[in-house]
Amino acid sequence: MGAIHPQLDTPEQNADELHMPLAIFIDQFGEGLLEQVRRQNPPIYDPDLDTQTRVWRARQHVLDNLTRQPFEAQAHAVHAVVKLLLDHNEPAAVLNADMGTGKTMMAICVAALMQSTHPRTLIVSPPHLVYKWRREILATVPGAKVWILNGPDTLRKLLALRNALGLKTSKPEFFVLGRVRMRMGFHWKPAFLTRQVLQDGQRFRFACCPDCMEPIERENADGEMMPLSVEAAALMLADRRCKCSHCDSTLWTLIRAGKRIDSMHDLVLGALKQMPTIGDKTARKLLSIFGEDLLGGMLDDNVYEFLNLMDESGELVFSDRQAMRMERSFASFEFSIGEGGYQATEFIKRYLPRGYFGLLVVDEGHEYKNEGSAQGQAMGVLASQCQKTLLLTGTLMGGYADDLFHLLWRINPTQMIQDGFKPARNGSMGSAAMAFMREHGVLKDVYKESTGPSHRTAKGKQMTVRTSKAPGFGPVGIMRYVVPITVFLKLRDIGQNVLPDYDEHFINVPMSQAQDEAYQRMAKHLVYELKKALAQKDNSLLGVVMNTLLAWPECCFRPETVRHPRSKAVLFSQGPVFQESELTPKEQQLLDLCKQEKAKGRKVLVYSIYSGTRDTTARLKSHLEMNGFKVAVLRASVDAARREDWVADQVERGIDVLVTNPELVKTGLDLLEFPTIVFMQSGFNVYTLMQAARRSWRIGQKHPVKVVFLGYSGSSQVECLRLMAKKIAVTQSTSGDMPDCGLDVLNDAGDSIEVQLAKQLLANA
Repeated sequence: MGAIHPQLDTPEQNADELHMPLAIFIDQFGEGLLEQVRRQNPPIYDPDLDTQTRVWRARQHVLDNLTRQPFEAQAHAVHAVVKLLLDHNEPAAVLNADMGTGKTMMAICVAALMQSTHPRTLIVSPPHLVYKWRREILATVPGAKVWILNGPDTLRKLLALRNALGLKTSKPEFFVLGRVRMRMGFHWKPAFLTRQVLQDGQRFRFACCPDCMEPIERENADGEMMPLSVEAAALMLADRRCKCSHCDSTLWTLIRAGKRIDSMHDLVLGALKQMPTIGDKTARKLLSIFGEDLLGGMLDDNVYEFLNLMDESGELVFSDRQAMRMERSFASFEFSIGEGGYQATEFIKRYLPRGYFGLLVVDEGHEYKNEGSAQGQAMGVLASQCQKTLLLTGTLMGGYADDLFHLLWRINPTQMIQDGFKPARNGSMGSAAMAFMREHGVLKDVYKESTGPSHRTAKGKQMTVRTSKAPGFGPVGIMRYVVPITVFLKLRDIGQNVLPDYDEHFINVPMSQAQDEAYQRMAKHLVYELKKALAQKDNSLLGVVMNTLLAWPECCFRPETVRHPRSKAVLFSQGPVFQESELTPKEQQLLDLCKQEKAKGRKVLVYSIYSGTRDTTARLKSHLEMNGFKVAVLRASVDAARREDWVADQVERGIDVLVTNPELVKTGLDLLEFPTIVFMQSGFNVYTLMQAARRSWRIGQKHPVKVVFLGYSGSSQVECLRLMAKKIAVTQSTSGDMPDCGLDVLNDAGDSIEVQLAKQLLANA
């Protein structure tokens, strides 16, 4: 026998010495582990090696001939995606890039490199970004042709595509489809005639087919076919489109949605009034001079001819300022004389050959992760009809494994089936999603034991088990499904001094004495009521209490009455602490910040999540204007497709401060004119906060960006911000970025922000 090592004499000593903190282990063996990972998983694209190849140089030559050139880091990401899709023949790729890195630009470059083999690119975009895509494409790809499939003339354009089947194209073609239009079908209503039949001296009204005039029948309980009354037929035909059992004619007809347009005059009049600088009086004057046929033809065929409209004396009708504003609005203007509706996804599936579109680009890809959503299913149909799919996202995962499951199923179902995740016989994906969660995600089994009814010889006990999902995605799943098809790009990777400095900091704002005393009374009483309700297994007060404690410090200038959501009993009542003319501490802090930034020549973007029932935006606007600032408030009433133009108009008018809800600008808008961003509140949505905070720190920004979070000291707002910071760290770690406190990825509590905040509140009570 060999000698026993002296350090292993004691089992306890052996166990202690075999354990090593993770940080020390990584520090000592990290380099070797990384080298082992590199050998076992060589990258598909290596810039040091690939840039020496002939294929890379040929593709780079295409990029060099584009009107706009990508930055070096962007170009490498583009080459990696193209090599994955073409050289390795993968059906799909994911570009997971930070907000502001130029995902639109990179996707256009990918399409340009694939143009020789995949000349047609279909882009699915949020509706308010459709025209931004067109603008970016035309500014990047020379000679590109862009079709917008987002307006009332979508069906007409799709029919034109079908008629052009077989014709080859020498120029790159892009088709930009709004995700709402993608799943929208036509409007219809039941269509039948009414016949009166005399039976036994009485008149009966029956529904009959408009073609053969035979009565519409339905089988009764005895198996006999009985004619339907008008009322019964209207109910039966309202839910589904049916055909006549006698002549097989349709018993439904198409209808126009919205307000009916009776004449061409009214249609052109409405279109003219949508344009900036043209009101009702000017529109009617133009119609009286030029007529609806001439103006309608210009708007339908060549809107830029309309800008150069001349009167009888040869003078331009519109001034340079009017023409400039209208030209900007034309980027999101659609006019069609012959309108029609048909689900675009269904048309592409039925009437265009599979593979007609070479590349499908899905913008904001994480929006299609839900199992039962109509837009998610429609995206899956489009992915099956296109040769390749490119998914663009800044937040690939929300932290749960099933977020990825349905996305993977829609872009690469073959791999999922090979791995055994198949739908059930009835087509349900529930069992497959659960199996995916059990293998690669985190599931919590919560056991609850309670005393049940007594048996003859002993007390009975009941055990219930509840399974719920929790945040987390295993390393095997990441290496199997994410890493092989995903290109990661961070803003810091772009370098080249493209972006200015970015700074985030939190300001702890102390409450006034009266405000703090009122808040403490309110918190004590509401937490007491919440504890009583939770003791009785009643969770109905959870949302009410948390929303009140978060919102009241912002709305303490108006009376507050807290009622029970079911009984409507008054739980607490508090009068206003501040008058309308008084500034709250946080408003004073905002005013001071705006004064400092205006002195430096910087515009300020202010976020307030209370823009509905508890609206604070009007008050902020009023107080800032009283102190000499020019302020604009962006509300949800501004159509999403026109928000970019609306903001541009406000900047042109010289505003100092823009106030809005972060939900309205969280995607797509470039707010470069506002280098200072102030969050009056954070909200609960991690994605919204992360996207809204980066609205002005994007490529093209020349000034340092400063983001300020305001929170009332000693209130639930501070706890909310702390929990949001933890959630953001977990989200970053699932996007290829490891936060400083890397062990946060092991957090499997899985509770929502509201629930965690409530737990913290109850623990401190």
